This record gives sequence, C-alpha cells and structure tokens, in this order.
Amino acid sequence: MFDHVEAFYRPSTVPEALRLLAKGAGRGRFVAGGTDVVVQADRSIRFLVDVTRLGLDYIHQRRNGWLIGAATTMAGLENSPAMLEFANGILARAASTCGSVQNRNMATVGGNLANASPAADLAAPLLALDAEVVVGDSRGRRKIPLADFFSGPRRTTLGKALLVEIMVPTPPRGGHVEWSFQKLGRTESDISLVNVAAGLQVDLRGCCKWARIALGAVGPTPLRARTAEGRLVGQRLERDLLERVCDAAAREARPITDLRASAEYRREMSRVLTRRALAECAERAGYPL
Repeated sequence: MFDHVEAFYRPSTVPEALRLLAKGAGRGRFVAGGTDVVVQADRSIRFLVDVTRLGLDYIHQRRNGWLIGAATTMAGLENSPAMLEFANGILARAASTCGSVQNRNMATVGGNLANASPAADLAAPLLALDAEVVVGDSRGRRKIPLADFFSGPRRTTLGKALLVEIMVPTPPRGGHVEWSFQKLGRTESDISLVNVAAGLQVDLRGCCKWARIALGAVGPTPLRARTAEGRLVGQRLERDLLERVCDAAAREARPITDLRASAEYRREMSRVLTRRALAECAERAGYPL
C-alpha cells in the first residue's frame, strides 16, 4: 500500500512541518488519520509528514465563535459535549455520519476539508455556518472563507500551506435560530449521494430573518444555494414558500452521473433533503410546515 513511500516524518511544530514539505518538490503529503491518503493510493507520493503532534487537536470557544483544530478527529467532534449543543449539534451530527466508527476515530476535520471531496460530510454544515479556515505557510497564518477554499473536485487553494484550524462564528441572535443536517447515502456508513445543511432565524411573527442552505455532492464543490436562501428572507414560513425554495435549491445544484447515482436522482434528492432540513428547522422554531 505504501511501498512507494521512502520517508515518514513526525514534526512537533507547524514551521517544521512546512519546512519538511517544502523540501519534497511536490512529492510529499501532509497526513493525519490517513483515511483518504490510503484509498487514493497516489504513487507519486515519496514521503509523508505526520501532523498529529502539532497540537492541533482541540475545540475552543471564543467570544465570537469556536475554533476547531485541524487534527481534531471526527469522533472527537461527534462526542464533544460543546458541539452536541452548538447549533442544534449540526457539526456533531455531520461528523457522526462520516464512515464507520473505526474511520471516525482516525479521520480528522482538516483532512475531511483538505481532501476537497464534493461529498465531504463537514463541508456543507461549515459552509452554512459561514466558517473560515486558517492556513499556515512560510509567511505566517491567514484566514480563507470556506466558500473560497474549494476550487474544484479534490482541489483547494491550500497550495503548500497547512490547514491549521477552522473558525466558526457565533450564529445570529434573536428569535429562533435553528439548524439541520440531512444526508443520503447508499448505506449508513457510505459517502453522501447528497447532503444538505440548513439554518433559519425566525422572528416572533413566523418570518424568516436569515437563512443558510448548503448542498454537498451535487456539484464540483460543496455550494451555497444563495438564490434559494434569498427567497426565504423576509417571508413568512408557509408550505407553498417551502416548495418554491426547494425547487430553487434543486435548480442551483450541478450534479453529475457516476457509479453511485444519476444526476437526475441527485437533483431530485437535493430538493427532498432541502425540504426535510428546512421543515426540521421550522418545526424546532415552533412553526411546523
């Protein structure tokens, strides 16, 4: 499996990890849990730089939100008491769907994003939460909105930088702010055929003040359904409105046909899962649809 790998490094600082990768002329790869690197079997890799000893396994609350270290495992996110409470547990819920128990014990938050699969389980909820990623390189650290982080299937704007942490801002306050994550896979532990994350802020009159809808596995990158979001804002939550919003979200999807599902099926399921997600948010807010 790794017979082509010639060296394995385990640095203790981020600068050291970056220096090691820079020496490789493109032949090195950062690795943590390794769950994606193993299955990709990229034989161009000649050495691996393990990032699990860089102190990047944490979940910290800050005044304006949360910081999640890139080396935090899916199991760590899934079982975090804080994440089970935050935003209706949307991140913990998404992490709990990421493969088998054994996979979640190894797979990391940073790896799930850096692998840049359009079906990544955490990408849609983090997009809906307006998250940013913090990356480090030889010039220091900088923030990148997650919406600008993915550049295509299995491609990001990372370059030779290291994904250090994820910043999740505090959602808006006032009224009812509710969240939902919905996933459809061939089996319980399979990757998504479609996944949807949604968030709603509903005032005391039942009107939507703020909305987020993010879709996964229906485009070259995870995406925000911004037209659908715009149709919700300022409107009273009603069943007819919900149907129009779900139709708009399905039109914004850009699915493909592959071994797992057809493009037509994915588009229809993006409509169905968007409806489920928004209906769950509305019901939690006290306005069942």
